[in-house]
Amino acid sequence: MNTQSHAVPESPMNSGVSAPGYNAALTRPFYWSLRRETWENRSIYIAPLIVAAVILSGMLVSARHLPQLRRKALLLDPAHQRAAIELPYDIAATMIIITAFIVGVFYCLDALHGERRDRSILFWKSLPVSDFTTVLSKVMIPLMVLPVIILVIIVATQFIMLLLSSAFLLPSGLAATTWANFNLLQQSFILLYGLVAIALWHAPIYGWALLISGLARRATFLWAVLPLLAIGFFEKITFNSSYFGSMLKDRLLGFAAEAFNFEPHHGVAIDSLTPGRYLSSPGLWLGLVFAAICVAAAIRLRRYRGPL
Repeated sequence: MNTQSHAVPESPMNSGVSAPGYNAALTRPFYWSLRRETWENRSIYIAPLIVAAVILSGMLVSARHLPQLRRKALLLDPAHQRAAIELPYDIAATMIIITAFIVGVFYCLDALHGERRDRSILFWKSLPVSDFTTVLSKVMIPLMVLPVIILVIIVATQFIMLLLSSAFLLPSGLAATTWANFNLLQQSFILLYGLVAIALWHAPIYGWALLISGLARRATFLWAVLPLLAIGFFEKITFNSSYFGSMLKDRLLGFAAEAFNFEPHHGVAIDSLTPGRYLSSPGLWLGLVFAAICVAAAIRLRRYRGPL
């Protein structure tokens, strides 16, 4: 006689063995939340693309002066020659990176405030997606998605600039000088390293903007900036010092001194990278801790804040 078993099958959490697709089921809400943020915020790639188009248009307009400028650059010593030829490509990358930073800050300022303002938070809260997953997907846009987009746009822009430069210099026989002094593959690796360093260094700025986005009822930009200005003015008037302002300046630009070893007029090469010094910098880790606190507070705010 057969006896029926009343044992309850173990869940994947208790069995110690993950069922097929179980981990994917956990990560799928985060993946689709990330996709939603990308779909709804097209400025994260449209704005850098517009800047890239402006840069390429400017290069086309000034193309007639390129052979003359290249001849002057070739009269310099090798180090200055390389720096002079790389300068337009560095300027293009810098302009796109600055644009990405501005886009990232304004994205974070609107990330939680926007869904409260248009009351779409009621719909998103009805879905089986936790506040932790939602806020984490939002903070990953400036920290992960935007740097990848910027990397692709900058490399594509610099490649088009190389082709245009070669075409304009070909009649004068100077086309090979560009490829000899600008290694796109090496510069792309340096750019990737720089974008990661910038994103991590600016993490507390994005975290602060995200916190203000969930806290303020209106004028998120003013609420994000005015307290910082007030602290700076108070310190200057009371103690006649500017330590807070110096700290803010270091948070904006301090990554360069930690992540690179710059030599005047020599450009940036592989041996200029200093990842050890960057990773051992107290400013990096203190900033990441502050960013984590801001994100945790933003998660809690989203859990209990309703529409405006």
